[in-house]
Amino acid sequence: MSDNFVTVARLADVPVGEARVVTAAGRRLALCNVDGQVYAIDDTCTHDDGPLGDGKLDGCAIECPRHGARFDVRDGHVLQMPAAFPVRSYPARIVNNEIQIDIGSDDD
Repeated sequence: MSDNFVTVARLADVPVGEARVVTAAGRRLALCNVDGQVYAIDDTCTHDDGPLGDGKLDGCAIECPRHGARFDVRDGHVLQMPAAFPVRSYPARIVNNEIQIDIGSDDD
């Protein structure tokens, strides 16, 4: 695993039970706070490019506001169609109340 962690937000910027969109290394990411643990996934639904960060977060699942596809924010896998492919997830950590994401490389 690489150590390419970059600070993308403060923990206070992403309340528990909500998602927020940030941009890091040219990528739009949805940060999702599940009971104080923050997860990061691509902000784009694999079904119709919907903005996942605008969707409803319910536990560890986020629902795309366009057609209702659901993804597990912990690892990006599909929970409900119409999406058939997972979204990319990124390692996240909290250091001194800052959310840091490991963007990695496009080869990951």
